[in-house]
Amino acid sequence: MSQAQITDWLASQKQAMIDLLRDVVNIDSGSYDKDGVDAVGARFERHFTEHGIPCRREADATFGDAIHADVAKPGSNEKPVLLMGHRDTVFGKGEAERRPFTIKDGRAYGPGVADMKSGVVMNIFVATAFHKFGGNPHPIKLLITSDEEIGSPSSRPVIEREGRSARAVFNSEPGRPTGNIVTGRKGGIFMHLGITGKAAHSGANFAAGVSAIGELAHKIVQIHALTDLDKGITLNVGLVSGGQSVNTTAPYAEGQIDLRYVDPADRARVMGAIEAIVATSYVPGTHATLTIKGEFVPVVQSAESKALFESYQAAAREAGLTTLQGEFSGGCADSGFTAAVGTPTICGLGPVGGLAHTPEEYLDIDSIVPRAQALALAILRG
Repeated sequence: MSQAQITDWLASQKQAMIDLLRDVVNIDSGSYDKDGVDAVGARFERHFTEHGIPCRREADATFGDAIHADVAKPGSNEKPVLLMGHRDTVFGKGEAERRPFTIKDGRAYGPGVADMKSGVVMNIFVATAFHKFGGNPHPIKLLITSDEEIGSPSSRPVIEREGRSARAVFNSEPGRPTGNIVTGRKGGIFMHLGITGKAAHSGANFAAGVSAIGELAHKIVQIHALTDLDKGITLNVGLVSGGQSVNTTAPYAEGQIDLRYVDPADRARVMGAIEAIVATSYVPGTHATLTIKGEFVPVVQSAESKALFESYQAAAREAGLTTLQGEFSGGCADSGFTAAVGTPTICGLGPVGGLAHTPEEYLDIDSIVPRAQALALAILRG
């Protein structure tokens, strides 16, 4: 094997990568759509089978199955390099039909095209190159998960387990619009706030009612006041609902809370403040409950992760990405779980894209090959 064989083959596979990406973007795979997520997984499994790469499914009854694939180094029992990515999207049924994969002016569009089906495709082709030509200094393991967009409720223990057994983790979330990769991320907690009150006729029997919506309004003001932009702490109640009718005091209301933070030490302090707000009845007679629905932990750069980034940065320069830097992101990702278990981790290695989670989401087509080559060269550096 020569290094040139790997990089030249990846360059020759640009159209094949686009073709596989088209196939999976045109399959709906919202996080709660197990059938769709598993259909995307089946398309990836077909690629592995066609190229003779061992793969297996780790079944989940509720969410999509986790997919594992391995490119061994003959005779090695070393810890593997873990290439990680998720195949679920934030989009519902019918989105792929409404907005199928298209290319215009050098950009590809479609649900999940950047976040992060292109990164998974890239990982697969890099692993395929090593399977074809050899030369990987360590075993390579791929993990393709199914529920990152909702906090990885089923995948987190799988990710943490595989992260602990890996020597390094490359998570191929989309590259930043700047062309940079991600070396730090916020942590995030997604919560459900439920409030019960008491229904009463708002004209004839107003005094007997207890408004859950009124209570929710008080709590939203207090929760939002916990935001501290200087510390990178943000609170957002992004969804609210409740009430029975316009002429009834609301017997029920609910809100969905998004907390983001940078410093792991801030988590307990802010959560304690939220819990105190939830326990306080601003409207007497109401009762509130708080449930954590999903959680990400921050990516905090360790000395080992910094060294991994510098090695990747040098590999990227070889691939022509001469201005690539590390960048902090306010978004959350599965890379936080592997960083938190102590494994050197870098993120945002996928092809460059932007406007994720919107109908305008795009992928820069010409970034696919150099980003794949950079990852392969980083693996070769050991």
